[in-house]
Amino acid sequence: MLLTWRRWRRGRPFWGGLAAVLAGAEICAIPLAPLKIMLQQGIAGIPSVLMGLVMIVMGLSAWFAPHYRGLAGVLTVLCAAAALVMSNLGGFLIGTIIGILGGSMIFAWQPVAPAEAETAAATAAATATATTSAPGVVAEPGTRGEPGPRAEPGSSARPAPSEP
Repeated sequence: MLLTWRRWRRGRPFWGGLAAVLAGAEICAIPLAPLKIMLQQGIAGIPSVLMGLVMIVMGLSAWFAPHYRGLAGVLTVLCAAAALVMSNLGGFLIGTIIGILGGSMIFAWQPVAPAEAETAAATAAATATATTSAPGVVAEPGTRGEPGPRAEPGSSARPAPSEP
């Protein structure tokens, strides 16, 4: 169960979506008041509720449709910035800041294919063995430290560095 949760969470911009949902809930909840006060507020409370709901929907779409992460991230940042002006300073600045960070994390997230993760691990292991080559062995770029042919004097090939 825990492994399934971890795999699901890593396959999408989870933390950015969570930040967007929390920011949307915070922006949406502040203007909600008893009906008597809402009627006195007039139309001023409607944009707050709508922007908060849009941010919540964008956070959920980042979780359940991660291929729309670009659109969700940009719309979250735009709604958070608009809430600064239209909704009680964006939920007293807390909702705006969390919304901008969440939208940025959604937009910046990139999926990692399992094959790429294995290739990256193999490349890191190859780099580690290349840096720990034996003394006196010339490691050319792209090799793993095996001794190669040295350039002959007068040839156009780059000469090997000399030992001190």
